[in-house]
Amino acid sequence: MRARELGIRIGRMEPGDHNAITDVAGVRVGHTTLTRGDGPLRVGEGPVRTGVTVIVPHDGDVWTEPVFAGAHRLNGNGELTGLEWVRESGMLAGAVGITNTHSVGVVHDALIAAATKSHGPNEAFWSLPVVGETYDGALNDINGFHVRPEHVVAALDVAAAGPVAEGSVGGGTGMICHEFKGGIGTASRHAGEWTVGVLVQANYGTRELLRIDGVPVGMAIGRDEVASPWDQVEALGSRAGPEGGSIIGIVATDAPLLAHQCARLAQRVGMGVARMGSYASHGSGDLFLAFATGNRGLSHRAGEDDPRSTVELRMVVDEKINPLFEATVEATEEAIVNALLAATTMTGRDGVTAHALDHELLVALMRAHGRAS
Repeated sequence: MRARELGIRIGRMEPGDHNAITDVAGVRVGHTTLTRGDGPLRVGEGPVRTGVTVIVPHDGDVWTEPVFAGAHRLNGNGELTGLEWVRESGMLAGAVGITNTHSVGVVHDALIAAATKSHGPNEAFWSLPVVGETYDGALNDINGFHVRPEHVVAALDVAAAGPVAEGSVGGGTGMICHEFKGGIGTASRHAGEWTVGVLVQANYGTRELLRIDGVPVGMAIGRDEVASPWDQVEALGSRAGPEGGSIIGIVATDAPLLAHQCARLAQRVGMGVARMGSYASHGSGDLFLAFATGNRGLSHRAGEDDPRSTVELRMVVDEKINPLFEATVEATEEAIVNALLAATTMTGRDGVTAHALDHELLVALMRAHGRAS
């Protein structure tokens, strides 16, 4: 179930055909979801509630053909690897991975291995992948290191255009958002002649601050009505809590943006997150990347073996960029809502349970505020 299926319309712009990041031509998404075991935590055995998600940015050889990209840090208690080179060069090369906090290294290495495998053994080749994370240790055996290289390969193999699975899938399998079950969500918007798509891994936020289309949903659903998983985690002796959660946001557009303009789009993801009720707490990793496919053929082998001295570019003029900003904010907000609505109640390690956001209750609240049809 998604927001629009429940009569909840976020913003004033129209979505693409699939209301997903894959509405940007050439973009593909793949997941590997790992769920097994129940009961007490046994490190290395489970219970396992985790996975990996990959975003493939275009339909060419993504490992050697970069596209313009930019990044933004709202709060930096997290990881999104490779951003120094993105900021330096203004380009993104390769698929983007998202997983849990303690699996960044294996996903990073597996993406490099996939890149090298796709090219000849004698080719000079290097890669600095972008891999993001959020913490799933409330539900998952995060110190068991259950994400393996083969799971990254599997996600790449199934990466596809069209509808995107959401909720408790891929890297979002064990994530919690505003003290409800969270995870992967996506949405898109038409911005004039261009399309903007956003994919999030949502794992942040306190219950009381949750707002959907301006409606104070979290205040209306107390912990006495729907229990918080973080209360159970605290009872187990952990100091982890909802204010330490994080969100990764990936923006794609087919507009011909330059690198600095991509960074401006990435910055607007934070506004969509804020609309949902985040203030980017001290313990939160709120990290965003935007890439644009409107210019192609920018660099051959990341500039290492390019006989050209110049390339021709197109650029959206500043006076026409506002619809792209608005589209990014709206798509981010709806992507988070979709993550909440797609997720189902999950019980993880030590019986900790993250409850899904009840659809009927949400619709009743939204209608009471005139925000649902």
